[in-house]
Amino acid sequence: MITRGLGESQQKILEHLKRRGSSTIPAMAADLDLNVETVRTHLRALGSDGLAQRVGSRRSGPGRPEILYGLTDAAEAWFPNRESDVLRELTTYLQNAGEPGVVNEFFADYVGRRRSAALSRVEDLSGEARLEEVARILTEDGFMAEVQMDDDGKRVLRLSHCPLRQLVDVTRAPCRAELSYVRDLLGERMARVTYIPSGDSACCYAIGEGA
Repeated sequence: MITRGLGESQQKILEHLKRRGSSTIPAMAADLDLNVETVRTHLRALGSDGLAQRVGSRRSGPGRPEILYGLTDAAEAWFPNRESDVLRELTTYLQNAGEPGVVNEFFADYVGRRRSAALSRVEDLSGEARLEEVARILTEDGFMAEVQMDDDGKRVLRLSHCPLRQLVDVTRAPCRAELSYVRDLLGERMARVTYIPSGDSACCYAIGEGA
């Protein structure tokens, strides 16, 4: 289990909720050998972090029903996930099986399904407003995009993160698809001047240059 910034007791509570699906504060306190108030405090903190939430209630006897707690969707990121490894292996398998066309078609389709909605956000914009909106769209897609000026005063679109980095080690198909996508969003020429797979810290595109 990933333990970024969580204390041992909070980790135990998340693991308990993952195993049980949902649980009450008294049940967590008993199972984890913690004080009820300690569990309540940790749940409040986990709730503030968007990791735990109330999911219902149950009545096990006379008196007020007990509140049930469970994990949020965001909490899934704190548990082991091998999806990226499997996708990388699948892509490698297709490449080695002589099916690179399938890989290219997949990424073209993957990007294509985002293109229409993204284009609708920029079609009425131009100049700096359009460039800034493109950066926002790409940031939402996980690229940590920002607009900068180079030493010559020219506009540069900088992508500081590649959310498909492991796949790019296997095939450049994601890069080709994303390049076409970004060019369509910008609506003008651009040239790549730095490239993460080549060892650069970011993929940067000079706006208004290139083919």
